[in-house]
Order: sequence, then C-alpha cells, then structure tokens
Amino acid sequence: MKVTMMLADFAQAIGGKLYIMGGGWSVTGPAPCPSAIAVKIEVPWNLTNQKHRLRVDLLDGDFHPVLVPTPQGEAPMFIEGNFEVGRPAGLLAGTPMDVALAFNIPPIPLEAGKRFIWKLKVNGLEDDDWQAAFSTRSAGQNPS
Repeated sequence: MKVTMMLADFAQAIGGKLYIMGGGWSVTGPAPCPSAIAVKIEVPWNLTNQKHRLRVDLLDGDFHPVLVPTPQGEAPMFIEGNFEVGRPAGLLAGTPMDVALAFNIPPIPLEAGKRFIWKLKVNGLEDDDWQAAFSTRSAGQNPS
C-alpha cells in the first residue's frame, strides 16, 4: 500500500476526497490546539474487497507512546478502525483504489519544545513513510 499523510487544522473525507483546512504544517503550539490527520491510502488491486485494520499511534521523538490524561489515569494516544474498498464495475484489472480518511483530534496537552510523530500501521504492518511528524513550539517562540 502507498500512504500519504498530512497534518492540518481540520480535515474531512467526503465522497472519496479529502478536504483540508490549514494543511501541511509541522510546527504547532505552544498551547494545545485542535488538529487533524488527512490520510490517503492507495490500496493495490489484489487487496481490494477485503477488510483492513488501521492504527495511528502518537509517539514522542524517541518513538515511545505518548500518554494522555483519561478518566482512568493516563493511556497511550491512538486512533484505530477498519476500512475496506471495493472494485467498481468496469474498472481495469490491476487498478489500485484510493481510500481517503480524516481524523480530527481535540487539543492534546503536549510538552513544548518537543518532537512528535503520528505513525500509521495497516494490518499490523508499518513503513517508514507512513508517518507525519511535528514539533511543538516553546512558550517563548513566535509562530512564523
């Protein structure tokens, strides 16, 4: 599978297309801000008409899970779900199919002046390109 990921202020997936507002950033904060992850997955022909499991984990700069507050204490921040794409009638054999996904994320209290990575896995598999990294500004840094 080929995956493209982008960080944004807000994203929607409607009718197989991504609608992205404030997309393409890699520095945020310092205050917790809402954000989104826009994802396009190109599913090879031979993997269409099958259910696939995905998981997106928030990791720190050392690739350790980021813990966020929950009513029960702290837990790793992740998003997970299933997707499936079918082949439309008349599609040329071998044509890959696109899946558009958008995950809107409420403000997360992240440490200022640090690096973070949203890392995607599909069916337990991962690739170095299946990630979107960002840094948080220190309290004194001005946005540019």
